[in-house]
Amino acid sequence: MKTLLITLLTLALSSSLLNAAAFSKDAKFRTTKVHITSQKPLTTGSNVLVFNIKKDAKALSNSKVSIKAFMPAMPGMPKMESKVDAKDLGNGNYEAKLNIAMGGTWQIHIFITPAQGKRSRVKTSINF
Repeated sequence: MKTLLITLLTLALSSSLLNAAAFSKDAKFRTTKVHITSQKPLTTGSNVLVFNIKKDAKALSNSKVSIKAFMPAMPGMPKMESKVDAKDLGNGNYEAKLNIAMGGTWQIHIFITPAQGKRSRVKTSINF
């Protein structure tokens, strides 16, 4: 009985650690919601992020999506910035390869330009 309990506890902990490895974050502005995910934890350098975008609870496809990540200037360090256009994967999903120069808090601005309608911006931040 004790062995079974230890085995179940080990399985539960290992599955939660496997799920903890991925990155996930939600951001919204008015009726636009963005769910940001990555298969791997965020690191310094190149990161592949997937943005699931919904407007009025419907997947937003056929839009131009660009991402700007920046860290404001601090004493002894200039402002750092990375800009990239996202690739449309369909069904409201967009993929972007974002270069993050160093650990810390980065501001993320997601610019969404639909085929019809006004351009919008969703802001959030990431910290690693």
